[in-house]
Amino acid sequence: MGDTAAAKQIDGVQLAILNNRLEGIARKMANTLLRTGRSGVLNIARDFSCCIITADDRLLATAESLPIHVLSGPDLMARSIKEFHPVLKKGDAFLHNSPYHGCSHPADHTLIVPVIDDDGVHHFTVLAKAHQADCGNSQPTTYMGNARDVYEEGALIFPGVKVQENYENVGDLIRMCMLRIRVPEQWWGDYLAMVGAARIGERELLSLADEIGWDTLHDFTGQWFDYTESRMVNAIAKMPSGTTSWTSRHDPVPGTPEDGIPINVTVKVNADAGRIAVDLTDNMDALPCGLNLSEACARTAAMIGVFNSIDPSVPKNDGAFRRIDIHLKKNSICGIPEHPTSCSVATTNVADRVANSVQAAIAELEEGFGMAESGAILPASVGVVSGYDPKLKERYVNQLFLAMTGGAAAPGTDAWITLGHVGNAGLCYQDSIELDEMRHPMLVKERRFITDSEGAGKQKGGPGMRVEYGPTRGDMEVAFVPDGTYNPAQGVRGAGRGGSAFQGIRGTDGEITPTANSDVVTLHPGENVVSHCCGGGGYGDPAQRDPARIEKDVREGWISAGRARDVYRVALTAAGEVDEAATEALRAG
Repeated sequence: MGDTAAAKQIDGVQLAILNNRLEGIARKMANTLLRTGRSGVLNIARDFSCCIITADDRLLATAESLPIHVLSGPDLMARSIKEFHPVLKKGDAFLHNSPYHGCSHPADHTLIVPVIDDDGVHHFTVLAKAHQADCGNSQPTTYMGNARDVYEEGALIFPGVKVQENYENVGDLIRMCMLRIRVPEQWWGDYLAMVGAARIGERELLSLADEIGWDTLHDFTGQWFDYTESRMVNAIAKMPSGTTSWTSRHDPVPGTPEDGIPINVTVKVNADAGRIAVDLTDNMDALPCGLNLSEACARTAAMIGVFNSIDPSVPKNDGAFRRIDIHLKKNSICGIPEHPTSCSVATTNVADRVANSVQAAIAELEEGFGMAESGAILPASVGVVSGYDPKLKERYVNQLFLAMTGGAAAPGTDAWITLGHVGNAGLCYQDSIELDEMRHPMLVKERRFITDSEGAGKQKGGPGMRVEYGPTRGDMEVAFVPDGTYNPAQGVRGAGRGGSAFQGIRGTDGEITPTANSDVVTLHPGENVVSHCCGGGGYGDPAQRDPARIEKDVREGWISAGRARDVYRVALTAAGEVDEAATEALRAG
C-alpha cells in the first residue's frame, strides 16, 4: 500500500464520487454494446464486458462486467499491446483475441483503445470485449471442445493487431474477418458496436480529465487502489487461517483421460497477514482438446472462487488483487498455455472447475465460509445453432442462452437460480423464447425447471432446467460441450450434489438418443434436441433445513414430498403441511 506518498490526498466522499464517475463510464460503454450489438449473444444474452485500466496495466473499473472476462486478462492484453506497439497514438485501436497474449479465448474479440491526450501522453486504456457468434472456427461454433490444437480449431487469432489508425479502420484486417467469419454482416455489426463502446469510453475519460484534471484522476487511482487493498485485508482478517485442498472433476471428452480431468486446488488463507494463496500447479499438462485454460482464465477463475468466499462489497480491482497469490504451471490444463494449445472453451468448463474448487475448499475450512460447487455449463440449452433459412434465403449463427441455472448454495442463503455459471456470476441474460423463434427458424417446445434436481442442503443449490427445441425449416446444426453428466456439482459441509446434465436427440419416432459429450449434431425438421442443464450443490446438512421452507419448496414444485422425507427428513401431511411429530421422529433417527 504505497501509491499515495507524493499524491494530493482525496477525501472519502470524493473517492466515492470519482469511483462512481468511472464506473458510469464503463456502464455507458456496456450500454452501447447492448443496444447496438447485432448478434443475439450480445443484444439478448449480454455476453460482453467493458472496463478501464490504468496506463501501467492495472484494472480500475468494470461496472457490470462478467468476472471471467475482466479480473485478469485486460491487464495482460494491454501489456502485450505496448510490447507489440511501443508507440501508441491518439486514434489507435487494437483487435485482440489471442489466448497466448492475455485474452480469455479466441471467441472473445476485444477492442482496445489507449486514451491519449493532445500532448501524446497515454493515461488510461479502455476495453470492450464481446463474445462472438462465430470467430472463424473450422466448425460453426465458438466452443470446440474436441479441437486438438489451434490449427484444428481454425479461429483467426489477433495478438493485439492494429485495427484502427487515426480513427480509421485498417481495411486489410476487416476484409480478412469478413471472408473468414460466417455471417460476416453480423460480425461487422458487432465490431462496430465494440468500436462505438470503446470510443465512448475514450471520449468520456478525456471529458472527465478536462473537468477535473489528469493529476486528480491519477491521484484518485492510487488512493482508490490503496483503499481497496485495505478493504481486502479486513475481509481476509475475518476468515479462518489454514490450508485446504479440493478436487473437482470435469467429464471426459475426446482428447482427455477416460475418467475426465481432475482439477486439484490448494488454498492457503493467512488471516493475520491478509493474504490468500491459490496453488494450481498440481494439475496435468495441457491436453489435445479445446478445454485448456488461457492464463487469463486460470488467474481469473481462481480469483472468482476467492471473491465468492469473502465480503462481496470489496471492490474488484488491482488493489484487492495485491492480496491474492496465484501459482500457475506452464503448459498445464489450468495454467499458462503454449502455442498451439487450443483454449477454445477456456472461459467456461475447466475454468468453472477451478473456481468451484477454490470456493468449496474455503467452505471446508470452517462453517460460514466459501460456497458449494456451481453447476457445470455448455449443454445444448446454451448451444451454438447455425444453418440456412430457406424462407429468408440467408445463413444464421448464434449462441442460444435458453437455460443455464446451476447456482451454488452459500452459507446463509439458497442459490441464485439463474446464475448461469460461476464465471459470469448471473450477468448474462436468459433468452426470450419468442425472440429466439423470431430470429431463427426454430421452435422451443419446452422450457421448465426439473423437480428434485437441486443440491440438497441446509441452504439448497439451484435446480436444473430442461429445454427441448428444433428447426422448423431447413437443417440446423447445434454445437455444445456439456460438463456435469458424470460429475455433477458437489455440495459442501454435508450437503448433496446438484442434478446431472443430459443431452439427447428426439427423433421423428419420439425416441430420445443420448449424444456425445462434445458434439455438433445436425437436426432435420421434426427432430429436436433435449437438454438438461445442471443443478448446483447444496451447503450444510439437509436435515437442518427449516421444515417450513421445505413445505413451501414442495408446494411450489421445487422438490417432491418423497424427497422432502428421504433427504430433508421432513414429513408432510396429506394437505401438504409439516407434520411436526413425524418430522421430529425422522430427524431424531
